[in-house]
Amino acid sequence: MRTRMHVPPGQFNPDSQGEKTVSNKADITVSYDVSNDFFRLWLDERMNYTSANFDDGPNGPTESLEIAQMNKLAILYDYAHLRPDMRVLDIGCGWGANLQYLSADRGVRDVHGITLSDAQHQEILRRRLPNVVASVCDYRTYEPSVKFDALISICMLEHTATPAQVRAGEHIGVYRDYFRRAHRWTQPGAYFALQTILRNSIPRNRKDIEDMAHITYTMFPGGFAVRLSEVMESASRYWEVVEVKTRRLDYLRTCAQWLERLRGHEQRIRDRFGERIFEEYDRYLSACVTAFEKNYVSLAQYSLKRI
Repeated sequence: MRTRMHVPPGQFNPDSQGEKTVSNKADITVSYDVSNDFFRLWLDERMNYTSANFDDGPNGPTESLEIAQMNKLAILYDYAHLRPDMRVLDIGCGWGANLQYLSADRGVRDVHGITLSDAQHQEILRRRLPNVVASVCDYRTYEPSVKFDALISICMLEHTATPAQVRAGEHIGVYRDYFRRAHRWTQPGAYFALQTILRNSIPRNRKDIEDMAHITYTMFPGGFAVRLSEVMESASRYWEVVEVKTRRLDYLRTCAQWLERLRGHEQRIRDRFGERIFEEYDRYLSACVTAFEKNYVSLAQYSLKRI
């Protein structure tokens, strides 16, 4: 039996026991390994599973989810101060949408991605992306052979600290450890483009509370949205926050389009993947729309510079 150490609030205890104190591969499997074909039905064509940016263009507001997702990737490219001759790491690279954008659309010469999802890794390999190396590994054990010129991470930080760690006050230490590792992986002068979901306020009615719990414990077990102040506090030892912008309404529109697409394939999903899958995801995406609409949660994009 492993003895439990006493750890002051706000410090990360890797040996902490109890409800669930370490987000792990099994949690990621629940969230992302349902079926690549399932997610392909209702995400955009490149399978971005994070907020798009519906910025106005020269011809007016962007309505297309596909274009809005490309807008998001372009913004993060700029936030990372990337150039084609650089070596870049995508931490929590999903099904490879950003890897594809960096390598195929922007011609970046040396693109790396890490994920804990076997299904996502299989999709990346299927795409045969030029100049891309992707691997299945835990960021806590990842050790690159050569340091990176830039980093990008899109809505992965939320998977690093569990609800139990947040309640115990250990989450700041977890986030600080994440930013410390990112600092160690990079060259002096590197930039880090980060995107995170933010938790802003607590629901005051039973249905919204239950729906938010469904998102947290059923759809994304082991994960928890961060507060903007927590990112600032935990990053500041290693990264200067050069720019930050919140985009709550962009995520509201993204979730609304996902929900519409999911419902457009309702019978196909029920027949192929089962009644439970459709019901769970319909409830989850509906709750997300409500959460962003009522400001329970938001989204932030950051440009960080290595200290």
